[in-house]
Amino acid sequence: MGSNPLAQLSKLGQSPWYDQMTRSLVSKGTLKKMIEEDGLRGLTSNPTIFEKAISGSKDYEEALKSLVGKGAGMDEIYDALVVEDIASAADVFLPVYESAKGKDGFVSIEVSPLLAHDTAGTVKEAKRLHAKLARPNVMIKVPATPEGLPAIVELISEGISVNVTLIFSVEVYAQVVDAYLQGLEKRLAKGGAVERVASVASFFVSRIDSAVDKKLEEIAKAGRPEAAKLTGKAAIANAKLAYEKFQQLFSGARWEKLASAGAQVQRPLWASTGTKNPKYSDVLYIDTLIGPDTVNTMPPSTYDAFRDHGKAVVTITDDLKGAHEVFDSLKAIGIDLTAVTLELTAAGVKSFSDSYNDLIAVIERRRHEVAHV
Repeated sequence: MGSNPLAQLSKLGQSPWYDQMTRSLVSKGTLKKMIEEDGLRGLTSNPTIFEKAISGSKDYEEALKSLVGKGAGMDEIYDALVVEDIASAADVFLPVYESAKGKDGFVSIEVSPLLAHDTAGTVKEAKRLHAKLARPNVMIKVPATPEGLPAIVELISEGISVNVTLIFSVEVYAQVVDAYLQGLEKRLAKGGAVERVASVASFFVSRIDSAVDKKLEEIAKAGRPEAAKLTGKAAIANAKLAYEKFQQLFSGARWEKLASAGAQVQRPLWASTGTKNPKYSDVLYIDTLIGPDTVNTMPPSTYDAFRDHGKAVVTITDDLKGAHEVFDSLKAIGIDLTAVTLELTAAGVKSFSDSYNDLIAVIERRRHEVAHV
């Protein structure tokens, strides 16, 4: 591992995860190699990733042919392809999970985004996926929508590990932590064990800058040039304030009681960490957010960039005062971050739903092609 910055992250308490899934990662042994050489500790997927994988590679030809040959329907094909990928990746990560005593080595699968505003539907689908995958190191992804929060309480209380996704604001993040703690409390109250119930809170980073920078440019053009000084600062400040909140919420009497029963902290996970703006460093959202009890899930190009020239030093707690000042300045210049984060949550749900629908359309098209060969 030598001077590989990725491999050094674990020593600082941060787990590098891979934000990508395609069948060849497992079949070619790439994933195993990344675990051995880079200290990779987990993997995340979402409908957009699967849509690209299934529409853009030959990896799925054989499986599709066999499913179509059996007369499988759309949902069955989707399930078979996605569940099989997640299961095989989880098996590769099982030794990581075991050596980390259930605190790492997770693979995440998303509940259908079409259920983002349906609590009962989310719980039912999450339980189905959990039972079907039947692996201890699978996390079910549930969005931090108002309807997702009670689903999180329910799933955690049932001992199902959850990756809470699409978190953009510190306020919503605090609600997510509360849902996790409530779930653990409910589980303990009914005599359940909590040691192996894990959760991460996925905070989306780069999308904040994309949205806020656009507004700052408009304000600067409208005669307030000082706005330009704040570009590229909102996302990192937001994540630092979330980490500050994490440290507050996982201390004190309520948490101590759960911790004494063996509960794990719900780690903040930095998601959407690929740099969208070419003017910014390609490792901006990795270098600046390193710290204990965190996860950073990186898309392939960002992962490679950090391996090549990242700096593995703890930075998440640097200049917290500056992070608060960025927020004060944004407010003073007229940017309502709560409104921005609500828009981003809605856009995130829509984008994942669109990808899910596109994926179903791709499967339908491929099914048709295979059936007529």
